[in-house]
Amino acid sequence: MARHIFHCPLRWADMDAFGHINNVVFLRYLEEARIDFMFRLAPGEGSVSFTGGSVVARHEIDYLRPLVHRHEPVTIETWVADISAASLTVHYEVKDGETVYVRASTVVVPYNLAAGRPRRISAEEKSFLLRYLDDAADDAADTGAVTV
Repeated sequence: MARHIFHCPLRWADMDAFGHINNVVFLRYLEEARIDFMFRLAPGEGSVSFTGGSVVARHEIDYLRPLVHRHEPVTIETWVADISAASLTVHYEVKDGETVYVRASTVVVPYNLAAGRPRRISAEEKSFLLRYLDDAADDAADTGAVTV
């Protein structure tokens, strides 16, 4: 399984009164990594994936240790954990080397902005996402446990 790697800069304003990156800011970091993955990486490979829109249906975040401000960016690894007919689940790790600060997931629903409603994942999008599908999810798909 491939993971998308995004190097996210930390901003001085991201700190809270306790001197570490505020919990709310991590949602922005995850968004930056997800946008880079879904909207810049895919078209860069000749795909029009997700250019029609998408919405976030759910976020889940586990804060494992505080991240303090510094000038070096933090690494965010992104991969796909699940693909269904009309949604996907993206997993993340915010880390430095082996030190993981946050583990998170986001359920994303492709959305038809013009029609104002959710839509199905296209064959091209599915093909792109399968390259980043977690090996465990891929094994489950082989047994029919994941709806793709």
